[in-house]
Order: sequence, then C-alpha cells, then structure tokens
Amino acid sequence: MTETETTLPKAELDRLTDELIAQFKTVFDPEIPVDVYELGLIYKVDVDDNRHVDIEMTLTAPGCPVAGEMPGWVEEAALRVEGVTSAKVNLVFDPPWTPARMSDEAKLELNML
Repeated sequence: MTETETTLPKAELDRLTDELIAQFKTVFDPEIPVDVYELGLIYKVDVDDNRHVDIEMTLTAPGCPVAGEMPGWVEEAALRVEGVTSAKVNLVFDPPWTPARMSDEAKLELNML
C-alpha cells in the first residue's frame, strides 16, 4: 500500500482545530457543570491528511459513571465539524487527571480561584 505524502493547508488545520475545540466545549461531565475541554480532559488531538481525528482524553476519575458514554459524546462532537471524516477517542489514565489541568475559566466556574 502506497501512502500519499500530502498535508492539510495551515488555514484548514487551524479552522478544524478551532471548530473541534468549539465542539468539545459542548460536551459536559454530568457531575461537574464544566465542559470536557475546559476541565482539561482532552489531552491530545491529531488530524490526519484524510481529516480523521484521533483524540486522547481522560476522565476525572477512572470509576466515572459515564466512562462508557463520554468517549462517544466526544467522538460525536468531533464529527459535527465540517470536513471531519471520522473520529476515534482513546481513553487514557496516564498522566492521571488533576484539577491543575483545568483552565482558569473552569476554576472560576467552580469557585476554585
């Protein structure tokens, strides 16, 4: 199988990145009134030349009640971005999530500042 060496234009990658972040901000942990992006649960996002999105994310706790559902919610959010062809979430627990990963916006929302 031959792999074509093509790259997405920077403007297109920037647009996809901005829209992916906007969509991740629509997914909330049901136990915490803050979205998964601001909580710092999204560790890594890769977009390949075919516009497939690989997402590494974690949960606030390994025993999170929505552990089975939240990756699907994040995949669905990614698929709402125009041009994204597919998405796959990989749940990781290393490094473990801590409140230090939260954005200032999330900390403010939770009265932690």
